[in-house]
Amino acid sequence: MALASPPLSFKPKCSSSSLSSSSTCRPAVILPGLGNNTGDYQKLELILGDYGVPTVVAKVSRFDWLRNAAGLVDPNYWRGTLRPRPVLDWYLKRVHEAVSEAKELTPGGTLSLIGHSAGGWLARMYMEEFSFSDISLLLTLGTPHQPTPKGLPGVIDQTRGLLDYVEQNCAKAVYTPELRYVCIAGRYIQGARFFGNSNVDIDSVVATDNDQIVSDVAIMNNKTNSTPVATTLRARFVGQGYKQVCGKAEVWGDGVVPEASAHLEGALNISLDGVYHSPVGSDDELRPWYGSPGVVKQWIHHLTEDPKR
Repeated sequence: MALASPPLSFKPKCSSSSLSSSSTCRPAVILPGLGNNTGDYQKLELILGDYGVPTVVAKVSRFDWLRNAAGLVDPNYWRGTLRPRPVLDWYLKRVHEAVSEAKELTPGGTLSLIGHSAGGWLARMYMEEFSFSDISLLLTLGTPHQPTPKGLPGVIDQTRGLLDYVEQNCAKAVYTPELRYVCIAGRYIQGARFFGNSNVDIDSVVATDNDQIVSDVAIMNNKTNSTPVATTLRARFVGQGYKQVCGKAEVWGDGVVPEASAHLEGALNISLDGVYHSPVGSDDELRPWYGSPGVVKQWIHHLTEDPKR
């Protein structure tokens, strides 16, 4: 049974029943993905504000990501056993500052974390290191949660062991009234093997039915509308990217992260057709990303509803 998406005119607003001390929704903190900066999420911040969700974006610049190069001098980088700290201490500090700012908006209340791409597993790391008592929702958008499979030819763990560390040391995903994990994956393009025959029988395909939502309890049917948009070469290059993440090329994903990698056991896992990975290079009509208005409509209720009611 598929989860029904809200009608286009539906725009849930928060009320005083959502919080004991405020007339607005729980504040949300957006955690930028690898290579993204704070400005990339300005439009999403405005959209969430229109739904009544006060939002703080962690302050990150593209230049900041060069700090990760510090990991190159760590022997664990070359062994593939890198740990998030101290390499990513700078990012965790920015998240903590944003969380502290958001907590001022709801004294005594709880927060939602929205992690885009790497920001999703870094959110898990933050919750492990800084406590998650003030967090009632972790919503991830195109986050590569699953560690890269080991021992496959042509596959290199680009996180150099960071996701292995998160998998082994961070709390498992849950979906309870007190704390909910919601993991959203995009099905924008199916990859193909770079050499040899491929089971992609059209040049490259994009799912166009944005209203179709599936979860781990709602299996995707095989009647998704699709449209050829590029050359076979594009699908093959995308497939090579997918292979570095999940070990397979001929899978669906958002153009960067494979669908299966963006889901977590124990979470509410959702897949959205036609959704592209990044705000950079996206188009709200032709190539919507997770934060485009029409896509936000499909997951905003996770931020506005009270799970305890």
